[in-house]
Order: sequence, then C-alpha cells, then structure tokens
Amino acid sequence: MGKNIVVAGLGHGGIVAAALLSEKGYDVTVYEKGSEGTLGHDWTDMFEPEALEFAGLPMPEEDMFKYKEDMTFSGPSSQKVLTQYITESNMQIVMERKDLYTYLIDFALERGVKIVYDCEVTAPIIDGERVVGIKTAKGDVFGDLIIDSCGMNSPVRRNLPKGFNIQNEIEDDGKIRIYRAFYNKCSDDEILGKFKIILYAGGHPGISWVSCNDDYTDVLIGRFKPFDEKEALEFTDFLRRTNPRLGREKLRGGQFAEIPVRHPLSVMVADGYAAIGDCAFMPMPLIGNGIANAIMAGKILADTVSEDENELYTAETLWGYQVGYYKKIGALLAPVECVKGALLKLDVKDVDYLFSTEIASEDDMKIISGLTTPEEAIKVIKSEIPKKIKSLNNNKHLVAVVMGIGAKMCKVLAVTSRMPDKWYKEKVVKWAKSYDKAFK
Repeated sequence: MGKNIVVAGLGHGGIVAAALLSEKGYDVTVYEKGSEGTLGHDWTDMFEPEALEFAGLPMPEEDMFKYKEDMTFSGPSSQKVLTQYITESNMQIVMERKDLYTYLIDFALERGVKIVYDCEVTAPIIDGERVVGIKTAKGDVFGDLIIDSCGMNSPVRRNLPKGFNIQNEIEDDGKIRIYRAFYNKCSDDEILGKFKIILYAGGHPGISWVSCNDDYTDVLIGRFKPFDEKEALEFTDFLRRTNPRLGREKLRGGQFAEIPVRHPLSVMVADGYAAIGDCAFMPMPLIGNGIANAIMAGKILADTVSEDENELYTAETLWGYQVGYYKKIGALLAPVECVKGALLKLDVKDVDYLFSTEIASEDDMKIISGLTTPEEAIKVIKSEIPKKIKSLNNNKHLVAVVMGIGAKMCKVLAVTSRMPDKWYKEKVVKWAKSYDKAFK
C-alpha cells in the first residue's frame, strides 16, 4: 500500500481530513462535481467554534462571521416558548456557507491538497472485498484509501456491495427536506425572540424558523414529506401573520436541500473506504446541523489513518475512526433520534400540550440542538423522564409516548455502549444489526 488518498466530494469533513492528511505527508486529491468558486448554498450556517479548535484549524477572520443570538422554541401555536440562552460555553458561529467553503478550501490548498473540479463521481471501483478507486466523469481514479464525502446520496456508498455491510439507502423519515430564503426586513420594531424555531408550524410535521437580523429575515421550512416552491411560498405567507418583520421581497436563497436526520451509519468503514459527513449521516437528528460534527470527524479520521503504520487502510485499521467518532459525538445523536421518532408520531395538539404544560424543557432543547455533551445529555434524560411522566397526570396517551421515548433511549444507549472497540467482522456485523434494529 502507500499514501495515495482520494477524497470523493468536497464535503466539510472530507476537506478537513484531506487538509490534515496532506499536512502529515500524504498525497491527497479531491474530486468534486461542482465548479471552482460555486460551492455552497446561498445561505448562512451555524456551527460550534470548538470544532475548529478540536481539529486544529484557526478561527476565520472576524469579518467573516458573527455569533448566534438566543433562540426560542415553541409548538405550533407559539403560545408558550422556551428560550435557549447563548452563553460563552455554547456559542455558535454564524457564517455564510460560501465563505465557509472558501475558508476550508484555502486551508486545504495551503497544506498541499489537490482539487479536481467539474468532475462528477459516479461509483466505487471494487476489487474483491476492497474499494480501490472511484469512477468519475473524467475517468477511473485509483487510491490506497477512498474517503467518501459525497453527501447523503453518495454514489459511492449507494453502490457498495451488500457484503460490505454499509447501508446504501436512507429511509424516508431519516431525511428532511428544507427550503430556505432571505427576505427584506419590513419593520424596525423591537421584538422578543429574534430567532424563533417552531415545531409543527401550521400543523406540518417538521421544523421551521424565522430569524430576524439587522438587514434581512431568514426563513427556513423543514418537512419530512415532499413539498414544492409553491407550498413554500404559501407557508412563508402563513409565517408573516405572526412575524411582522418578515418582508415580501426575496433577497436571496429560495433553494431546497435534503439533510439526513437520523443516527450515524452503523458501519462507516470497509477495506480501503471511509464515509464522512452527510454520507455517514452525521448531522443532528431533527435540527440537521452537522458541520461541526463533520469537521471533528475529519480530525478523528486523519488521526486514525496516520496511526496505521503499515498503511493497510483496512476495516480493521480504520475502525478506530468510527469508535472515536461515536465516543466524541455519535453517542449523543442516537438518543436524539428517539425524540425525533416520537415527535413524528404526535399530532399538533400533543406537541402544543408538551410546550404549554412545560413538560418540554430548555434542557430538552439543548439536547435537540446538540449543545450538550453525550454525558450531559444522558444525565438529563435519566433524571427528567420520571419527572415528565409525573407531570403528565392522566394523559395516558402522552404518558405512553414519554415512557416509550425513555425505554427506547435506554435501549439505544445500551446498544451503543456495546460497540466493539476492535474490528472483528462477525462481532461488528452482529452489533450493527442490533443497533439499527433498536431504532425500529
């Protein structure tokens, strides 16, 4: 083997892994279907600055970002809100996605990464039980290790043989379709809750937000069922009824995207292959934020690869990447998916009831937003479930739902904790089946 690393796609995690490996002396080339200077949706992203520190990346220039303000969460009626106060310990960067790509790509180029643009990746190249390359629009490319950073619908992962035991397709409820646009600000009136997140707004299972900024109002509509631009514009009109700052002139955005909102892949490595970012289903369930997770995964993957002194890049030598990722982040994502799954089974009145009776708490919103450590989240879950059941009094339906969430979380956490520390194929496959089954 050798040190020829191929990265399929310019996802955030793939860029970071490429940069850190190139810095360590590996020959790294990224193949990206987009054109140079065009990457990224026309909107902003939020992520924790701790992710940059963890990966050893410098902070962006101060004029490239700002910090997120306090957020409020509510049910569909918006009558009762929970405020998520931003403190020094849970600050998040707000940055234009195009600027974030420029920052990460520049970081990678400075460390010797080569990028081939306008080159669509179409499939993996398999030799026996090993991924040895990728098929692209410009021809076949071979490498000692293939890092799959092609996103949720990666043609590499989706075309891996079943014997690799890596999930090819994603379930319908494991992804959310979002529409996002920036509108003019039509009022300077002071308002409470400049950043509002609404669950089941208008009765639609999903999440929406209206974020009032100095120069514009940011609208996001996220649903677990397909919807088109006409429906998005009609729903934006609905949001205007309770958000007087939301103007009618669309300044930019107006794009759709799909994001995975489920537990990470139960197996994300194989001989010659590692999945990362959206390809490995790393974003936070329900909310969908995954940039920080991908950046940290890039660091964990680069460290794991560089520890492989014999440069074998097998499932066995890459397994430490998955174990490290789950210990750092994945253990928190799993129980949050249990909450998402329960919410999808509730109706509008149920969701409003949880907010109006204060059974839904600010600590719950922190967990949903990914602003806690796995240890903190587990501690809150174990202490709060009994209190929530008691507060529900005689609402048998919601008592059953909350008890179900608690039972499922305990099951998922127990299975997650039994992830094999080392790669033994039979043990890993057995564990992966039980892990995926725990979410059914």
